[in-house]
Amino acid sequence: MTRRVFGLAGPSGSGKTTVIEGVIPVLTGMGLSVSVIKHTHHGFDVDTPGKDSWRQRQAGAKEILLASDMRWVLMHELRGAPEPELPQQLARLSPCDLVLVEGFKRQPIPKLEVYRRANNKPPVFPTDAHIVALASDADPQTELPVFSLTDYAGIAHFILRHLGIAR
Repeated sequence: MTRRVFGLAGPSGSGKTTVIEGVIPVLTGMGLSVSVIKHTHHGFDVDTPGKDSWRQRQAGAKEILLASDMRWVLMHELRGAPEPELPQQLARLSPCDLVLVEGFKRQPIPKLEVYRRANNKPPVFPTDAHIVALASDADPQTELPVFSLTDYAGIAHFILRHLGIAR
């Protein structure tokens, strides 16, 4: 199974997650398997303080794998080690047809910029050659393809065409 990677870029609050949520059902409805890597600058914890796995991590475990009949999750504590780059994170994923990447905005992967006028931030596309399209509520002056923020089918089909995935 060939894995293709496509990113979504834009400032916090621009709607990247909402676009991904809208695009995934379109892609999976075409029979594609889709995974997501989301980078966050915020500290986060998927565990519950006081639970066994949380206590084991607090005791110093490097990794905890939680498993049930519904899902599993692997938590890896960096413990001062550098944050892995996108290629290392991609290598950890199970095989799939397409990986959507939210964040990792400086990585050299094709990206759709999600631009919302109300954010009052300048668009990134003029200075990032890896931005190949935009989803926006504005009318940016560009030769790049521009989609409505809610044109999930159009965005999904663009991603597939751009990556050469036939459907």
